[in-house]
Amino acid sequence: MSSIAGPISEGDLELKRRLTSLWETPHTWLAWIATVDHKKLGKRYIYTAFAFFFIGGVEAAIIRAQLFRPENTLVSPEAFNQLFSMHGTTMMFLFVQPVLSGFSFYLTPLMIGSRELAFPRLNAFSYFVFLLSGIFIYWSFIGGHAPDAGWFNYTPLSSIKYSTGVNIDYYALGLLFFGISTTAGACNSIVTILKMRAPGMSIDRMPLFLWSSLTMSVAAIFAMPPLTVGLGMLELERHWHFIFFDVQRGGSPLLWQHLFWVFGHPWVYIVFLPATGMLSMVVPTFSRRPMVGHTFVALATVVTGLVGFGVWVHHMFAVGMPQLSMSFFGAASMTVSIPSAVQIFAWLGTIWYGRVVFKTPMLFALAFVFQFVIGGISGVMTAAIPFDWQITDTYFIVAHIHYVLAGGTLFGVFAAIYYWFPKMYGYMLDERVGKWSFWVMFIGFNVGFFPMHISGLLGMPRRVYTYLPGEGLTALNVISTIGVYVFAIGLLLTLFNLFWSRRAWVPAGPNPWGAATLEWLAESPPEHFNFAHIPVVHSREPLWDGGVTPGPAYDEARLTPRTSTLDATLEEPIEMPEDNAWTLVSSIALLVLFAGLLYRSYPWVIAGFAVTLFSAARWMWPTTTKLLETEA
Repeated sequence: MSSIAGPISEGDLELKRRLTSLWETPHTWLAWIATVDHKKLGKRYIYTAFAFFFIGGVEAAIIRAQLFRPENTLVSPEAFNQLFSMHGTTMMFLFVQPVLSGFSFYLTPLMIGSRELAFPRLNAFSYFVFLLSGIFIYWSFIGGHAPDAGWFNYTPLSSIKYSTGVNIDYYALGLLFFGISTTAGACNSIVTILKMRAPGMSIDRMPLFLWSSLTMSVAAIFAMPPLTVGLGMLELERHWHFIFFDVQRGGSPLLWQHLFWVFGHPWVYIVFLPATGMLSMVVPTFSRRPMVGHTFVALATVVTGLVGFGVWVHHMFAVGMPQLSMSFFGAASMTVSIPSAVQIFAWLGTIWYGRVVFKTPMLFALAFVFQFVIGGISGVMTAAIPFDWQITDTYFIVAHIHYVLAGGTLFGVFAAIYYWFPKMYGYMLDERVGKWSFWVMFIGFNVGFFPMHISGLLGMPRRVYTYLPGEGLTALNVISTIGVYVFAIGLLLTLFNLFWSRRAWVPAGPNPWGAATLEWLAESPPEHFNFAHIPVVHSREPLWDGGVTPGPAYDEARLTPRTSTLDATLEEPIEMPEDNAWTLVSSIALLVLFAGLLYRSYPWVIAGFAVTLFSAARWMWPTTTKLLETEA
């Protein structure tokens, strides 16, 4: 048991030295680029996502400054269109989903007792594609050609007739590029969770965060194709005279709305469900008891992901569809609240029957529940068709989406930051500064976004760059702008906390919160190989009830176990590939390909495609493993 708990023997030290020599990334600049370590890449996802979050936050600050008073002229209408379009695109695509994926890629192998993700090089490739696709989209600001038709990009406003520049092409091609990253990451996550779990971690013993990550990944696999098809059709119409969305030539702009929202509504759950999984890890830990209704929460997570595919038309109630169709989708939109309510009552039950410790992660978790309930209620209201007709395209919808995705998902992400930061970096964040950050964020968020419900009910349209005095909207917009800036101060307090706590350096130890799941078995920060001995799991809360024992060491090569899908019965060890820089070459070649499509330079398209195929073959080509060489 020495590798699980207790003093470290000389044999354990020698084992760790052997494993370190196998798994450690060399300290060179080329190795830094070529690394496939899921922990390093998970952090890069988080860093990059927060860099885009900062940019999107600056865009939001300018938007609120423009709306601070009526008939303001801080920015032009054209610039305002670009700002709100890029703000929405950034937050929905370049921040929320990637930051959740970053936590998932970092934590999943640790939670399941593995040493790596199923496809380490694919993980590196998906990160580089995400980074370069974000740069590609933001390159549009050079010359003032940023997307300007909203994050939903409705036709015919996005057709070549009404948008003759390359603004919309940056959007369409950039999201096609980004979709490669999302799909690759989702496949990696699914295989890892289903086939790489520690022996004994049967599917009913999986942590709830893994259920949400698995549901997110499966949903992403099915949600991305409609968007990909729609973007491809849009580019074909814009530049090759196809007629998919052109009414005068037999097309229909509603086709774009259907394709987009068949993707878009599941995407809302894709970027929300992992945050609920984070909450289901934080709440039991600080309630000091197992999760109430663990099985029902897991089922509710899966059902939410499934039902999310059947409610897309509630975004289209105002377009003039048949009453019967709208009634069906209105009922489905109300039904989706049931599994969400199951999770909420499970969290509340866990808190009620527990002994709550009000640390900073728990405060963010409680705020998540409060704000998600508000966002959920307003969401159910929009499922009532007559009410939806009144508030469609008003600031009521802006308030609703921010309460769900910012008040919900973002506060869940900050709960995760304060909860798992000690594990990732080895030192504790300051509790006093953390609580200050929480209260400033909580107050600022609600002051900033709750008045938008009232603005919307008073008739303030969304996506307008100014408004007239005397409409009763000035005071509400002033309050919202002040609240958003206060919220930003709370975010900066957490940034300050990261640097302040590093100077103080209070060591975290392996399990500072007294949590129950396997990631807290590893060192803080984890070793290159995660676990010296692969843990064998015997219960759902192994660190609380002693349900974990040391398993095989697998120190003859870069090995990690493969197990059966349902019962996690040990099958055989598999060898993980080593670092490889060709993943970056593939990503850069794809960037060249999409840049060639943007400017319709087809020699560059062909060159990018050829280099992508060659470099992908280089890093995917199977090689003789060290284990097989040893056996031979």
